Amino acid sequence: MDLQLAPKHLEFRDRLRAWLAANMRRPWRAELRDPAATEDGLMEFRRGWQKKLYEAGYLGMDWPREWGGRGAGEVEKAVFEEEMARADAPPILNTLGIGLLGPALIHHGSEEQRRRFIPSMLSGDEIWCQGFSEPGSGSDLASLRTSARLDGDDFVLNGQKIWTTFGPWADWIFVLARTDSKDRYGGISFILCKLDTPGVTVRPLRQITGESEFGEVFFEDARVPRTHLVGRIGEGWRIAMTVLAYERGAMSLAASARYGRDLDRLAAACKEYGRADAAVREKLARLLVENEVMRANGIRTLAYFAEGKTPGPESSIEKIYWSEFDKRFRDAALDLLGPGGQLLRTSPDARPDVDWAREFLWSRAGTIYSGSSEIQRNIIAKRVLNLPQDAR
Repeated sequence: MDLQLAPKHLEFRDRLRAWLAANMRRPWRAELRDPAATEDGLMEFRRGWQKKLYEAGYLGMDWPREWGGRGAGEVEKAVFEEEMARADAPPILNTLGIGLLGPALIHHGSEEQRRRFIPSMLSGDEIWCQGFSEPGSGSDLASLRTSARLDGDDFVLNGQKIWTTFGPWADWIFVLARTDSKDRYGGISFILCKLDTPGVTVRPLRQITGESEFGEVFFEDARVPRTHLVGRIGEGWRIAMTVLAYERGAMSLAASARYGRDLDRLAAACKEYGRADAAVREKLARLLVENEVMRANGIRTLAYFAEGKTPGPESSIEKIYWSEFDKRFRDAALDLLGPGGQLLRTSPDARPDVDWAREFLWSRAGTIYSGSSEIQRNIIAKRVLNLPQDAR
């Protein structure tokens, strides 16, 4: 297994670095701290940045050209994500569409669905959100109750989805809905729904960070054309597992670059505060080593991709590692920074290097979304290690 980037990948990385340097107005953290920035304005800025990346050919890296992609591979995609994190580039707005729905359509959608939805997904003309979690059905996703009853050529949707990231700004939602109440897994279908459909209501949810990135979505006799069903009726759970494998896996390189950048800034802040004793150095060194382990595991995953393999249950190892490390890292940062790290960026006295308080608050979410750490441990035990199950 070759863990080194090939010359063509190094050439791609260098071209991308030059493009980012020439096209970024300023680092994302500077955009966030602009006193004139509003939540709606930042979202539109991200949409515009996405369009610029798309026009330059940097989105849909590993997707076929006939659907608007670049026709490259997973290695180029990972290099792109790592360089975006390293440069502190603005994140695109359609992360859920491109990161989750796109792979689902490529693997399970019809040719008509791919040609209809993928180009506008990449360009940012249509923003997507995810309709999986419900009140009472989060980690135990298969217990979801939102229903989709077939009536002629339409599905009639009723129910509620929650923790819907970018819901307040999205145009479409991909929904897991129950089409058979008697079959826990085989009774779930994967349906695409436009959010301005009559009977659909989106409400923003204010978070502890002061943002309203989340929303909740209500369906009341909302009619959706049967042509918006992905795959066949009852295949929703299998399609959702494809989506979650992509969400959980191949994140280590980008995450490692982001943590490496923030670790450098944390070390500089400790020096600024005169905190350079042995205990502080040991804590920083431990974080550095853990981050390098994560990066090495990400490179190993890339090597699997380069051999033509697709993400499987092993992606749970990546997900649990980066999310638990994120929590340890942010805890350590606030401990080392003291009062200097406890102000959100909206405060004029907040540190300008990293929004440490927000990152601390968000680190709690990382161990829950995309499958909680407890669920990941169960997947690793059953499907990776093949441990025996308790027969009780």
